[in-house]
Amino acid sequence: MFTGIVEDLGEVETLEHLGDFARIYVRSTVVTQDARVGDSICVNGVCLTVTGLLSSGEMTPREAPGESPGGPVGFTADVMGETLRHSSLKSLTSGTKVNLERSVRLEDRLGGHLVQGHTDGTGTVVSRDPQENWEVVRIGLPAGLARYVVHKGSIAVDGVSLTVSALSPGGTTPPNPPETKAGDDWFEVSLIPETLKRTTLGLKQPGAEVNLEVDVIAKYVEKLTVSTR
Repeated sequence: MFTGIVEDLGEVETLEHLGDFARIYVRSTVVTQDARVGDSICVNGVCLTVTGLLSSGEMTPREAPGESPGGPVGFTADVMGETLRHSSLKSLTSGTKVNLERSVRLEDRLGGHLVQGHTDGTGTVVSRDPQENWEVVRIGLPAGLARYVVHKGSIAVDGVSLTVSALSPGGTTPPNPPETKAGDDWFEVSLIPETLKRTTLGLKQPGAEVNLEVDVIAKYVEKLTVSTR
């Protein structure tokens, strides 16, 4: 479980496609400080299991924590074919920046909202609208997820916990721009400078694919209400 508060902006060293799965090598000295094989790390909103820790130099896997005097500088994780098909991880290349977060501990503050790291689908950045002190980003929303997204509710975009500031027509939102076409589902988030600087959302341009995870509470509510009708 995660909170959607990004700890580090890591960098993909490489993504090896190995038949029906892929192995990702990620560079980060922050999330690997106390990491062990088997730990969970959220990569752009996708929960992955650490399969190896990486030492400096050529970023090769090491077996034991004591082999690198400076500590690990990255980690490896295996990504199953199903995850590749339903997330943006399939498009990662060497040098791509990724949002990283370690799993939450029971004594940690819940700074964002409950994020599972199980993406529900992907969206596309539609537009960016810089304001005086923040930036409004509009993201296309898959029709199957639109019913779970509400104005001022929570959503995870590439693993970042955000508040929905506007919705396309049909949602519980203030008046929408008149040029909006019916059936074009989207939502907007307003990003402060800190979020733009510390996450990949400051880099994603119109047309970029992003991972989406809706609030799991909404899905539970739907299931319970449907089953009791």
